[in-house]
Amino acid sequence: MEHESDKIFSFRIEKKDADQRLDIFLSSPTQELTRARIQDLIKIGRVQVNDRSSKASYRLKIGDHIRLSVPPAQALQLEPETIDFGLIYEDASLIVLNKPAGLVVHPAPGHYSGTLVHGLLKHCGDLSGIGGILRPGIVHRLDKDTSGLIVVAKNDRVHHWLSGQFAAGKVNKKYIALIHGVPREIKGKIDTQMGRHPKKRKEMSVVTSGGKQAVTFWERVRTFGTHHAMLSVSPKTGRTHQIRVHLAHLGHPILGDMVYGRRRETRGKNGSQKKGHIINAKRQMLHAGEMGFVHPDSRVYCEFRAPLPVDMSHIISILDTHDFIK
Repeated sequence: MEHESDKIFSFRIEKKDADQRLDIFLSSPTQELTRARIQDLIKIGRVQVNDRSSKASYRLKIGDHIRLSVPPAQALQLEPETIDFGLIYEDASLIVLNKPAGLVVHPAPGHYSGTLVHGLLKHCGDLSGIGGILRPGIVHRLDKDTSGLIVVAKNDRVHHWLSGQFAAGKVNKKYIALIHGVPREIKGKIDTQMGRHPKKRKEMSVVTSGGKQAVTFWERVRTFGTHHAMLSVSPKTGRTHQIRVHLAHLGHPILGDMVYGRRRETRGKNGSQKKGHIINAKRQMLHAGEMGFVHPDSRVYCEFRAPLPVDMSHIISILDTHDFIK
């Protein structure tokens, strides 16, 4: 049933569009809705061909009249909250932000409030809906204790565009990682399969079979004495915990990573706390510092940067002046 608040699209099929599937045709000219969303609307009778309901697979004919009725996005059943995050860029289609460490991206068991999604609902007054729900379109995620850049879509069209770029490996991402040890090579590539850990089901691991390909490029940026280094890391795939697992697999786990790293603090020489200095990383020292993608509206390649957070800068200052045990 249509309402006054519905958004109505009307099309007359010409020769160039004949023989296309109904759902494919509609997911292109509206430029707002994904094919999956169009299929949902067809199922509930929101699409009519020549004043009759039709199937998504219907092949269009010259002269067909199509009417698409899109209901307004429904409110997400979450309470908007004021959440601190660094705003890097925003326009009518997307928002790029600098997520602080400790902030969970999505609501999940144990995190039903205080997430990035709650904060975006409060911040964004121009969401047009993702999948018919008035919510921010989270295209990719960062672990709770990883800081740095995230891009969020404000509507279905942009969500689909950005998701496609991520899936195709066309989004350039660079992370800064502080690691145990110093790699002998200046740069390298890690190409493995990744899957669930065979025994620790909440963790990921490098597997010999049955996983998904994971590719990470890395380059040594700085060394701190003989026992620590800073890497620039560029993942070309987006597997869960990919960088953390890959660097641990390389033999150089990230400082402060209590899951895939060394489960102890790194102290001064001989385990002492000389002059009160101690590497006491409260979380994995991993920061998404650079991101580049083609903007869905202008089709122009854009790059964004987020400065190192205070806690990482503090650890670097300690490493700069002290040579710690491995």
